[in-house]
Amino acid sequence: MPDLFKVSKFGGTSMADAAAMRRCANIVKGDPDKKIIVVSATAGTTNLLSEFATDIPTEQRIAISKQIRDKHLSICHELKHPGNVLKNVDILCDELEAIATRKQIMTLMLRDEIFSFGERLSSVIFKAILEEATGDRIHLFDARDAIITDNNFGSAEPDIEVISEKCPALLEALVMESRVVTQGFIGSDKKGVTTTLGRGGSDYSAALFAEAMNADVLEIWTDVTAIYTTDPRIAGDARPITEISFDEAAELSVFGAKVLHPATMVPAIRKNIRVYVGSSIHPEKPGTWIVKETRQKPVIRAISLRRNQTLLTVHSLDMLHRHGFLAKFFQVLANYKISVDLVTTSEVSVALTLDSDLNAPGNKKLTEKVLNELRSFCEVDIEDKLSLIALIGNNLDTTAGLSGPVFGALEDVNIRMICHGASSHNLCFLVAENEAEEVVRVLHKKFISES
Repeated sequence: MPDLFKVSKFGGTSMADAAAMRRCANIVKGDPDKKIIVVSATAGTTNLLSEFATDIPTEQRIAISKQIRDKHLSICHELKHPGNVLKNVDILCDELEAIATRKQIMTLMLRDEIFSFGERLSSVIFKAILEEATGDRIHLFDARDAIITDNNFGSAEPDIEVISEKCPALLEALVMESRVVTQGFIGSDKKGVTTTLGRGGSDYSAALFAEAMNADVLEIWTDVTAIYTTDPRIAGDARPITEISFDEAAELSVFGAKVLHPATMVPAIRKNIRVYVGSSIHPEKPGTWIVKETRQKPVIRAISLRRNQTLLTVHSLDMLHRHGFLAKFFQVLANYKISVDLVTTSEVSVALTLDSDLNAPGNKKLTEKVLNELRSFCEVDIEDKLSLIALIGNNLDTTAGLSGPVFGALEDVNIRMICHGASSHNLCFLVAENEAEEVVRVLHKKFISES
């Protein structure tokens, strides 16, 4: 194994076209320690596949498959020697077109097979571009051989123990010879059926490879130069963060920062793998290092915004000085696989937040069936068009005098729910969606820009 082992992931914008792929190839070429390269589908391809996987006429599916074929062949034609790559891309696109013409029910299992074509196509092309850039032989590895999951199609759960056995057995000899290009986002169940890790799961795939191979560094190359103190599109005074802790980054990813997939940090934390976030467009600019212990620990490091939140409030006098109500309530949500984010309780009420962004495969909704079951034993109230604001930092639960200045700065804003004290790294609350961006700007100016 190399002295310093790096797993590098390149996202969809980094795979956008031939020019973007060549930039990424040069990033890899300049660092011999980059041994496993994980790629996403080319920009926009997963969206096309998502449309393909809906209930549309056969003619539309065929048209989408042709659009995907043309898109990838046009990248191939920019290679010096496109012959073999064109053949492999055509084979994959023929498979996709065959699915388009078949009469079949669009199951979650079939959707996962369809979604896999994005990464399978981009990896075939990027392997060739990387070989052209480096002059080396590059191995193409099918991630489905090593990323073994359950069969929860659309949002499969990796089997960490099996992955930790498969990856070294299959990859150690390959990385000793050369670099390896593989796919993010996809895996397979124990029967070999293709699965996906959920939308945005390529980061998670890279982290799983890094964990299983005991990598020293996991690199996430994207279209932003670093993790910022807040979204620069919202606050003009947002600034890049050069170093952030695992815990802070995990909170940021969960509460709306889109630079990292929320699951990415878990394997990195388990193996204490340093994570670097950088720009494939401007690789010369310093990115963000995510480490176990940072040199500086500000009380508020960053502010995140997560839109499309639903507030579910239930009320029942059965809660008053009685046991069992909360267990019954959460069992209903568990039965329907509904994931809860924030929770607050009073003596006779429970309020909790859920994501309203339910487009991703595998997401579960508050259907009438769920609501009717809840209404059988409690009153139910639902509010939407809300946003969650999260202040991320250190020792937020033990810093005296923090809540007063935070909420004092928002005296004209109606705060719908507050969660403080459950974590030392975040303070969260809900506001109306139309006020959220101004709230972020006010708090960022007061606690970060002027601090």
